[in-house]
Amino acid sequence: MKAAAGRVVSMHYTLTDDAGEVLDSSSGRTPFEYLHGHGNIIGGLESALEGVEAGFKSKVTVAPADGYGERNDKAVFEVPRDQFPPGEEIQVGMQVHGEGPQGVVAFTVVGVAADHVTLDGNHPLAGKTLYFDVEVLGVREATEQELDHGHVHAHGHDH
Repeated sequence: MKAAAGRVVSMHYTLTDDAGEVLDSSSGRTPFEYLHGHGNIIGGLESALEGVEAGFKSKVTVAPADGYGERNDKAVFEVPRDQFPPGEEIQVGMQVHGEGPQGVVAFTVVGVAADHVTLDGNHPLAGKTLYFDVEVLGVREATEQELDHGHVHAHGHDH
């Protein structure tokens, strides 16, 4: 069976950056499953897996435009320190969340001063070329419930 819209693809992957540093991997864990054609994974990887079958192994390079997008310098901004709860320890690298027009948005703290905090709204992998080493383990038809919900249901998962 080939990977196509409405089918569940099961795979192992290792994601590395330009320096070869491992950013994420399913190695040693349960295989990763996603619903093909529903935007559940980045577009560049999904496109590369279109039409593949169990046993497919490949190295896939995904440019920033087909991954998490280019970095947007306008997404880095300062917020007055008093916008955070008093006494809360704010450290560079931590994630904070705020309410945006599309719901909750994640920001990374990139600077802390006495009177302000600098936040970065870019995805941590924005602007990076991504290198995936993938092995497709299986492809199956999605269940009606998975198609209705637009994502894979793990065993025991219910809404």
